[in-house]
Amino acid sequence: MSAAPADMVDVAAYSDIPEDGTHLVEVDEVPICLVRSGDAVFAVHNTCTHALAQLDGGWVEDGTIECPRHGARFSLQTGEALTPPANTPVPTFHVEVRGDRVLVDPTPSHPHPLLQRNEYGAARG
Repeated sequence: MSAAPADMVDVAAYSDIPEDGTHLVEVDEVPICLVRSGDAVFAVHNTCTHALAQLDGGWVEDGTIECPRHGARFSLQTGEALTPPANTPVPTFHVEVRGDRVLVDPTPSHPHPLLQRNEYGAARG
């Protein structure tokens, strides 16, 4: 088990995230989709890696989220694209729940492959 990142950001109350539902937050201008699956909370970049649709409001089931536009499914734990039309993982973020507060590490697992800006706001080179 690795140590928790030091720069965690308090983004929402646990109670703000519906069971098997989503809640959109923004950290450093990056849209992050918080997802509650059972008692666990996950955080993925809110932008689908297939056609730039927003993932918040997508169908949540069995540790996955389905993009509401074209139906691509992603693993909430790893971001892996599980079904077409997406074939590229969505970035994920480390999450901690402390009491009723949800904290997110703003550093993504990897840069979003389709966006012109990386998660730190700098233009891609």
